[in-house]
Amino acid sequence: MSGALRGRAGWTLGGIAVLVLALVGVWVFAGGGQDGPPDSRARQYKDFDACLLTDEKGIVGGAPAAPVWEGMQAASTETRARVTYVPVVGEPSVDNARPFFNSLMQRKCDVVLAVGAPQVEAVQAGAKEHQKARFVVVDGAKAAGNVTVLKSGDGLKEAVAEAVEQAVKASGA
Repeated sequence: MSGALRGRAGWTLGGIAVLVLALVGVWVFAGGGQDGPPDSRARQYKDFDACLLTDEKGIVGGAPAAPVWEGMQAASTETRARVTYVPVVGEPSVDNARPFFNSLMQRKCDVVLAVGAPQVEAVQAGAKEHQKARFVVVDGAKAAGNVTVLKSGDGLKEAVAEAVEQAVKASGA
C-alpha cells in the first residue's frame, strides 16, 4: 500500500511542480517584474549615425582622435545622434584605411569623421562616391561640397560638436 501511495503522491507532486514552473515561466517571459513603461532614463536616439575613423590608437586620452570623440559625444548629448568609432588596425596607409571607410558606408553612417592622414585621405577620396553622406576631416585638403575640413588644435572639440550638430539639423532627423 505504501508503494501505491508514493506513486500517486509522486505524480501529484510532479504535476504541481510542472504547473508552478509553467506559471513562473509565463510570469518571467510576459514581463511580470516590470510595472509600467520602460525606464524613462533610457536614452532615445534619433535615426542618425555619426561615425569616426581613427588610427589604431583609437580614442584614448592623448590620441589625435580624443578631442574629436569628445566633440561627437557633446553633439550626441545635444542632438541625440548615435556616435561610434572604428580604429583602422594594421598598416597606416590609405589602402588599408579604405575597407574600414567602406564598412562605415555600408552601415549607412550619416556623417563620417576622420582623423589621421591615411584615414582623412581615404575619406576624402570616398566622399566623391557618396554624395548623400556628409564628411568631416581633421587637417585634410580643401573641402568639397559634402566635406568639411577642421584644423587640429584648440577649439577642435567645439568645432566637431558644431559640425555634427549642423549635419543632424540638415538631415531633418
